[in-house]
Amino acid sequence: MTIKNITVIGAGHGGKAMAAHLGLMGAKVTLYNRTSSKVDAIRLRGGISLTSEQGSPQGFGELHLVTDDMCKALEVSRLIMVVVPAFGHAEIARKMAPWLRDDHIVVLNPGRTFGAIAFSLELRKHGCRTKPVLAEAQTFIFASRSTGPAQAFIHRIKDAVPLAAYPAQYTEEVLEALAPYYPQFIDGQTVLHTGLNNIGAVFHPTITLSNAGWIESTGGNFDFYTEGVTPTVSRIMEAIDRERMRVGDALGIQLVSACDWLDLAYASKGADLHQAIHNQPGYRGIHAPGTLNHRYIKEDIPMSLVPIASMGRKLGIRVRGMESIIRLACIIHEVDYWQVGRTMQSLRLKELTPEEILVLAGGHRMPLLPASEVPQYPIAI
Repeated sequence: MTIKNITVIGAGHGGKAMAAHLGLMGAKVTLYNRTSSKVDAIRLRGGISLTSEQGSPQGFGELHLVTDDMCKALEVSRLIMVVVPAFGHAEIARKMAPWLRDDHIVVLNPGRTFGAIAFSLELRKHGCRTKPVLAEAQTFIFASRSTGPAQAFIHRIKDAVPLAAYPAQYTEEVLEALAPYYPQFIDGQTVLHTGLNNIGAVFHPTITLSNAGWIESTGGNFDFYTEGVTPTVSRIMEAIDRERMRVGDALGIQLVSACDWLDLAYASKGADLHQAIHNQPGYRGIHAPGTLNHRYIKEDIPMSLVPIASMGRKLGIRVRGMESIIRLACIIHEVDYWQVGRTMQSLRLKELTPEEILVLAGGHRMPLLPASEVPQYPIAI
């Protein structure tokens, strides 16, 4: 049976596009945003105008409810689509914790790296005792932008987006709930696969930092993925991508290369990463960030690159390329992203073996141990 009532959490670039898109497809959509004044225009209009380069769908996406009350936002819907930057996940989990039900399905769009594990920890930390199904997408399904107070634009809808529940035994249930609206979601195996296949960790920080001077001198007035990705920048990304792939090998899982990901998501092919990116028409016209104080660093360093590098360090993999990018970000923002980001310590994975981590993500029962020897696992809900 199709779930008609859907709540979208977040009214930024992605949240507005998803809310309008779901409304146009016939869902009864509730849009939550923590700051009421930012969605006043949407509330007054009763929806969001959506345009698209692909031409389908577009029009006025009617919304059922626009609110800054989390209780009301969760009460009316069973399917909850969280569309906020990953550095906002902890706050959203805290606000959700008192109101979540066992029948809720919560999808992080996306989780970035190990987002579902971190979200689960935050829910329990703030007293959640129900057992909703929690899942994460590997990447956001749209390339989209907010174009006005109650307007959104979709550059491109990805052809396939891997998704995994935490633990993985619930993935099929989540895919079935999403299928009437987003058949593009496919089985992503486990949250280790979706998290380590987070290609934004490779693309966003590297391109942004490599073009720091151009961003500051032009205010981002250039095409991020075409003009910003030169052969040299591509080689840096390829080096970081190789490190990411080696982390997967050490953990015992097969990851997708950045080139193969572009083929999967956009059917974009090339002899190397530079060519594959430039052959993706959906990237054309997407401007660079107007400032270095942007989520491509503030989100993708602590919530994407740090956890991958931290996992690499745990497994004995040399991740000097990643460490270099992280260090540059720390210098630019005067922030120790190793302290504020997701690490094996903060995720309670530091003392686990690779086999134990795989079991945790897969949701299979571990052998019983004496209480004194039981590792402190994150509670998968």
